[in-house]
Amino acid sequence: MSKGILTRLRLSSLRLRLVVVFALVALTAAVSASGIAYWLNREAVLTRTQDGALGDFRQEMQNRAATLPLRPSQEDLRRTAEQMATGSANYQVLLLGERDAGKPIVGASDPDDFTLADVPRSLQEAVDTRRPVTEANPYPYHLFWQRTERNGTPYLVGGTRIDGGGPAGYMFKSLAAEKADLNSLAWSLGIATALAVAGSVLLAQVAATTVLRPVHRLGEAAKQLGEGKLDTRLRVTGADELADLTRTFNSAAESLQKKVADMSAREESSRRFVADMSHELRTPLTALTAVTEVLEDEQDSLDPMIAPAVALVVSETRRLNDLVENLMEVTRFDAGTARLVLDEVDIADQITACIDARAWLDAVELDAERGIVAPLDPRRLDVILANLIGNALKHGGSPVRVAVRTEDDELVIAVRDHGPGIPEEVLPHVFDRFYKASASRPRSDGSGLGLSIAMENALIHGGSITASNSVGEDGAVDGAVFVLRLPLDASGITREVQTRSSQGEVEEA
Repeated sequence: MSKGILTRLRLSSLRLRLVVVFALVALTAAVSASGIAYWLNREAVLTRTQDGALGDFRQEMQNRAATLPLRPSQEDLRRTAEQMATGSANYQVLLLGERDAGKPIVGASDPDDFTLADVPRSLQEAVDTRRPVTEANPYPYHLFWQRTERNGTPYLVGGTRIDGGGPAGYMFKSLAAEKADLNSLAWSLGIATALAVAGSVLLAQVAATTVLRPVHRLGEAAKQLGEGKLDTRLRVTGADELADLTRTFNSAAESLQKKVADMSAREESSRRFVADMSHELRTPLTALTAVTEVLEDEQDSLDPMIAPAVALVVSETRRLNDLVENLMEVTRFDAGTARLVLDEVDIADQITACIDARAWLDAVELDAERGIVAPLDPRRLDVILANLIGNALKHGGSPVRVAVRTEDDELVIAVRDHGPGIPEEVLPHVFDRFYKASASRPRSDGSGLGLSIAMENALIHGGSITASNSVGEDGAVDGAVFVLRLPLDASGITREVQTRSSQGEVEEA
């Protein structure tokens, strides 16, 4: 069997099962046929040899041993045995008579090859037993035979007695030639069985290849379909079950391509709508922001009845402005147009600037070594930090602790609060867009996009953010912990993004 076949057998369990089944069926059939053929030939060979030798021995006993006197001499027995053994049957003879009553004598054709000790005792007893003469049994003595073995060679031993007080005779024939013939037959049948099994394996290979080649093509097509090549189709040949399966695959692929195209068109339309809406809102928002700034400056001189309404307008206008900016940021990520603008950033200075710009210095503890510098996008890092720290201040409890460290080739920034923590059912969704855990935390005035945008900015850096709960010494939850991990060198990420952009691919963070 070739190396290629063995490799295919190792790589394909279905192919291996088919080959094993074919081989087992062929082996069972070949062994059964060979066993039956061997048994039939063995019985035929042994029966033919046995019948021929025993028939010849019976005839010799009638023609020669029966003519001996009632009290033969040992020489008479020996000479008669030699004459009986000279026939074509090629066996040795031993005659057992009585010189006087109770005084047995033995004559053998070859005492060195055949003696009375070679005759089984059970056979002697059967030969010497006189049976009553009846209509069904006209003779008192019969011819008996038995197969025995001496020094690994099979022999046929037969014996009978002359009626009327004549001598008993035993023949001893070697079956070595028959054994050799049967061994040769067994080897031939064994070789034929091996060839049948080998042929069945080759046939199984052909059958498996015929069956599995379309299945393999179908698997490759399904793999391409899973990789996004929705125009993948298979050529349909034949009219069997595999052809029906191929048609079903092509139909499913065509339906999937159509549905994906429809979904992509709807998604693109939604993205355009959000982007256009955000751009369109910026112009009136700019005017509203200018008006609210004027109102905010004049808030102290306004009528006390009007001042709360002005404060609400200012607050909601700022919130709407933040929402529009977040939506525009999200559309940039979805469209794949978000890009990194790297600069050497001192992490401690960046975090301090972020906290100071938002007046959080009194509520945030910073644990950061000076001198940790990494090539990052300062604006996007500021967005990440502002969202994580702002989320901790808004939903957690003071003080909020920000710890900075490096691990191998990563920058790790942990933001921890001392609030009630995040419920277990909320943890998997904290970075989902527009998700608010209002049932478990105080009502938020945010848009539900902050943590999602933070995650997108981390991903575009080649990093990640994880959320978990901090457990105190008493086993109770003692605040939430957000851990930001960024590579200390994001230049490779930037080159990859730029390369994909030049190839016209859309990358989603």
